[in-house]
Amino acid sequence: MIFDEQTLAQFSNGLVYSAIAVYALALLAYAAEAAGQVASAAPVVPDSPAHNRLAGAGTMVAAPPSSGRLLGAVGTSLTVLAFLLNLGGVVTRGLAAGRVPWGNMYEFVLVCALAAGAAYLAFLSRRPVRAFGVWIVAIVLLALGLAVTVLYTPAGQLVPVLDSYWLVIHVAAAITGGGVFTVGAVATGLFLVRHRQERRGTVQAPKGRYAASLPTTRTLEQVAHTAHIFAFPIWTFAVIAGAIWAENSWGRYWGWDPKETWAFITWVFYAAHLHAQATAGWRGVRASWFALAGYAAFLFNFFGVNLWITGLHSYAGV
Repeated sequence: MIFDEQTLAQFSNGLVYSAIAVYALALLAYAAEAAGQVASAAPVVPDSPAHNRLAGAGTMVAAPPSSGRLLGAVGTSLTVLAFLLNLGGVVTRGLAAGRVPWGNMYEFVLVCALAAGAAYLAFLSRRPVRAFGVWIVAIVLLALGLAVTVLYTPAGQLVPVLDSYWLVIHVAAAITGGGVFTVGAVATGLFLVRHRQERRGTVQAPKGRYAASLPTTRTLEQVAHTAHIFAFPIWTFAVIAGAIWAENSWGRYWGWDPKETWAFITWVFYAAHLHAQATAGWRGVRASWFALAGYAAFLFNFFGVNLWITGLHSYAGV
């Protein structure tokens, strides 16, 4: 049976709505797991031998009860299912449009959500980062909800200026970088929360605090650093590829268009973060603020610039 473009577009919409529903269930499971961990987490003094052993092992301060582990496993299984539904929605959207499925804001958000989910699952397979699940899923769920309610655009052909192989190269790199930056931003934010708790110690951080249930600062910082080290060269390539595409389309490599400017600002913040991580006196908390500023610039580059600022990229909404 051969499906026509309209049927494929409807099927894509159904898969995306299904992904939203399953992600919502995953969020509930992860939230329940986090609540159980908060209730059972026993604080550890940062300078104590117990803390040093836990930090060296890169594990959580208190192991969750069996019910918590079960809820976390359910949340992860649901996240995998939602990811596959999201993937199906993206693929069928591309088939319906007869092109790569990132030609407008709606499609870009769908694929960015897919990239963020893939990055989380990739890190989950190697590191104890399930504590990120509730936040990653919340971000993905928010993005997909915004896509279907505010940004939705019917499947169609590209405007002529976007009909280029550079759309595949440039935007794919930006999407990949943004997805991994999302994991880095969550890890960085949780690092700051955990660092504050560890600095205060058990007297001011009693049992029942959320921070006490998180992985150690060493683990969170390692995850964030790995994400940023991986994503930064990809984002650099995306900026360079965009400049080459601009020369092909408009006859100049750089014109300080709002989207070009904010892409560069994002690059500067992440470059400053990685440089600070290698500079004595700036590692840790100070460097983390550069990473969060970089992610905020990335979000503004997509949503703020596209929705509120007119520029050469306004025709596509990307």
